[in-house]
Amino acid sequence: MEKTYRIAVIPGDGTGPEVIAEGLKVLKAVAEKVDIKYDLIHYDFGGERYLRTGETLPDSAIEELRQADAIYLGAIGHPDVKSGILEKGILLNLRFSLDQYINLRPVKLYPGVETPLKEKGPEHIDFVVVRENTEGLYTGSGGFVKKGTPDEIAIQESINTRKGVERCVRYAFEYCRKRDKAKKVTLCGKTNVLTYAFDLWERVFYEVGQEYPDIEKDYAHVDAICMWMVKNPEWFDVIVTDNMFGDIITDLGATIQGGMGIAAGGNINPKGTSMFEPIGGSAPKYTGKNIINPLAAIVACHMMLDHLGEEEAARLVERAVMEVIQKNMKSMEAGKMGVSTTEVGDLVAKYIHSME
Repeated sequence: MEKTYRIAVIPGDGTGPEVIAEGLKVLKAVAEKVDIKYDLIHYDFGGERYLRTGETLPDSAIEELRQADAIYLGAIGHPDVKSGILEKGILLNLRFSLDQYINLRPVKLYPGVETPLKEKGPEHIDFVVVRENTEGLYTGSGGFVKKGTPDEIAIQESINTRKGVERCVRYAFEYCRKRDKAKKVTLCGKTNVLTYAFDLWERVFYEVGQEYPDIEKDYAHVDAICMWMVKNPEWFDVIVTDNMFGDIITDLGATIQGGMGIAAGGNINPKGTSMFEPIGGSAPKYTGKNIINPLAAIVACHMMLDHLGEEEAARLVERAVMEVIQKNMKSMEAGKMGVSTTEVGDLVAKYIHSME
């Protein structure tokens, strides 16, 4: 019996609905091309719903989302909602509740996209960051003592479990083997200062690495990683790291691959429901202007298809994205693309239909 995928769609805030609309346009085109069946289930979680109801993400919705084959997310973040409420109540809640313990961030420079790195091109910038997604400083462990006084103390604790570290590291090695490029995994840490957490990470990294003799193992401090991502990005194949460092270096990665307009990511539970999204945020100042770049959302659709095992469809979407970049777009920056948001989606869909 032919499978019908259940895809939960959360357009979210700001320009999220605009870019997701173009991603769904592309999904429809490629599904028609290679005969993929899917049902969409739409959810209105985000700032407007929170302001209307005071609700971020009800428990009943988490159980519904657990039954989906994938979640397609636009953006979370509303200028009228205090920072942290939506991010914790929706994004972190989903990652933790659905055990999406891997944040997967390809850093890939497509032909025709400008990078701020001098004399670097697509042959130099093509690596992946595997970020632990449910532990570290993001667990919310800690608290205040004497809050609001001159003697106030704030404590934020990084929680790293053997189980959490090992499954993240193992995923990185498996992904590197599947990727089959330079066959190197680099651990990004800070063993000289964070001596407890990264002692655990380093020991697990090399212990698990013994099971992968075909893959080169490497270690670098996070500050050196940042330097080399700018100076020698070609040194990297797969980088594995904790939650906080991963959050930081992936934004640097987005910059060197051409900006937030092209950067996408996945929140992965290899045995459960995973979520795919553009990483640029809700960009409220561009809302409704039809000038935001939807390619990051379309690349997120490509990642979602690849994760679902629809490799031909994923390949067609990526090829069409590259065609649009090289033939139709002047820039990745909102308002400077030379085409509108909806025209980008139309063009990607058009190229998919014309491909052999």
